[in-house]
Parts: sequence; structure tokens; C-alpha cells
Amino acid sequence: MYERIFDIENRLDEGMFLFGARQVGKSTLLKKRFPHAIYIDLLNSDLRKRFRQNPALFKEMLIKYPAETLIVVDEIQKVPELLDEVHSLMVDYGLFFILSGSSARKIKKSGANQLGGRAIPETLFPLVSAEITDYDLNKAVQNGLIPRHYAVQNAKNRLKAYITLYLKEEIIEEAAVRNVEHFERFMEVAAISDGEIINYENIATDCGVSANTVKSYFRILYDSLIGYEIPAYRKVIKRRLTQAPKFYYFDVGVANYLMHRHQLEPGTPEYGHAFEHLVMQEIIAYLGYKGELDQLSYWHAYTGEEVDAVIGDARIAIEIKSTVEVQRKHLSGLKDFSEEHPEAQLILVSRDKITRRHGDIDLYYATDFFKSLWNGEII
Repeated sequence: MYERIFDIENRLDEGMFLFGARQVGKSTLLKKRFPHAIYIDLLNSDLRKRFRQNPALFKEMLIKYPAETLIVVDEIQKVPELLDEVHSLMVDYGLFFILSGSSARKIKKSGANQLGGRAIPETLFPLVSAEITDYDLNKAVQNGLIPRHYAVQNAKNRLKAYITLYLKEEIIEEAAVRNVEHFERFMEVAAISDGEIINYENIATDCGVSANTVKSYFRILYDSLIGYEIPAYRKVIKRRLTQAPKFYYFDVGVANYLMHRHQLEPGTPEYGHAFEHLVMQEIIAYLGYKGELDQLSYWHAYTGEEVDAVIGDARIAIEIKSTVEVQRKHLSGLKDFSEEHPEAQLILVSRDKITRRHGDIDLYYATDFFKSLWNGEII
């Protein structure tokens, strides 16, 4: 059992949308933190069918409870029609709601009631290092941090089932695409682009679809919380900067499986890509829980200089290298960034186990960086 770091109790007022990809632990968290809540699971097909046919049943079921009773509705995106009833129950009866789901897409597309700002949207991410007492860096790089996948030594079969039975079926169920085969191919090509600058035309060519279709496919991944778009840092000082975003799948294990990276060996380029993804995944989760994910970008000049993560207006620059021995060449991107943004805090995260300061750059062993991050010592 993992002790999740997300302080959901302190964030809950009268309502909350709790989103997160399947199996990141939403239901487990809610049942543990709110054991006395009224729990309605829309994965129950009979219940789901009845509510779809007659949403008023939902209200009739709950009006007997006193004001401020907490109602948890799991997988709310499966019956978005219930949101009108939820709104009425909140306004007229003073009931509190947590509405969890694996996708905001269907709610947005259906034009469903957004509850007039009464429910704050929050996201639960896969596990982070601070939630695992015996955290194993190499295991996390290989398996990812979806709880069921991290828990085993070899997560290949679980990842296969997860992607086949959930990710693809989720898209089909929501009728998000017309050609499932094209979307399956897109997911694999998107994995090749994981951690890279997105080139819509190249991906479209590889998938046999238009660039506009590729953009719509990426939007499906974002709305379904299966991926993240990291914008480019755009404040030009001297160097001309790339403007296109980068893409990351929400979990490195998912990216590994889609790229057929099943036995990653430290020191290989494949391991290096997965290691960078893992560190970015930790940063994304930290900023997401702090409500500051919009501060994250990356810096890339047309002449090739790059920094993997920029926080805020050049307040912090973070470069990620999987090397076990940091050398001068690994610092070049940060030094170039510093020439244009001399006030920035410079950080390099690697597998070099000697955490230290080299000139004006802080060199962190990855797990030391994670500890400092969650202790609030970096951002």
C-alpha cells in the first residue's frame, strides 16, 4: 500500500472533479480517505444503464441525505447526463460531491453541466518517488509508476493488457475516432515522439492520415489524460527559439511498451530516453499537485542548444542526463541558457551518485533531486 501525497481532504470544498488515467489509484484513494462517503460506481453496468435511461433516479436516490453529506461518483464521464442532477443536489440540498473519472473528454464533448464552478478540477498522477518507501529507480524507469505495474518485477504482460484493454477500448467507447487502426498506429508513432518536439507533418506521413487528424489525435490523448503537451519557452533574447511543443505520455512504462522497450539496459540511448521521461514525469506530478503545471516549458534554440525543463519565467532550468559521470559536455545546454538568463537557477539531474555543486550549476543524483523536490527545496 502506498501513502499518496495528494492532500485531497484539504482541497475539497463542496465539489471536486478528480481526473486521472485508469489504474493510477483514484478509487483506492477515495475509499481510503473518505470511508464514510456514499459511493456510486458507474462501472456497474446495470446501474449505469438505469441512470442513462432515467437520470432522475440519481436524484431520488440521494435527496434523503442531510446537507454536506459527501457523495463519491466514480467514472462520471460514463453518464455525463447526471451532472444536471448533481448541480441540483448541490444547490438545493447542500450535498457535497467528488466526481472522479479517467477522461474529461466525454464531459466536454457532450456539453454536460460543468456545475458553474462549484467543482474544482484536480488530477491524480501515477505514483511518485515520495510515495514509495523502497523506491527503485531502475524499476521505475522500466515499469513506470502505475501502481499495479510498479509492484511487479516484469510489467510487460500487465502493460500489454492495460494498453490493449483500456487505452484502445477507452478511445473506441468514447467514439473518439473513426478509424481505430489509424489511431493504434498513431499511438505507436506518438511513442517514438515521446520527449521530442512534435512534428505533425512527419507523424501524419507515418500514420497515413492528415496533419489535422494527427492534431485531433493528440487532443484525444490530452483530454483522456494519456499524454501531456509541454510548450516551448518563447522569450527570445538572442537565439531564435523553437515554438512547437513537446509530447510525453503520462507514464514512462506506457511509452516503453508502445516503443517495444522491454529490457532497458543502463547506458543505452533507449534507457536514456526513458530516464529523461521518468524525471519529467516526477516534475509534472509535482507541479500538478502544486497547481503550477502551467509554469512548465522547455527551451530549444534553432542552433541546437536545449534545456529539458524551464520553470516559470526562466526562474529554474533543469537538464536531464542518464550519465553516471557528469562531464563538462553535459553542462553545455545549461550554460547557453544562463548566457541569456543569468538569474536562473541551474540544475542537472543524472545517475551520477555524487550530488554536488559545480560552479553555478547544482548537480543532483536523480533520487536526491526527487527528495529535494518533494521537500520543497527546489521549486
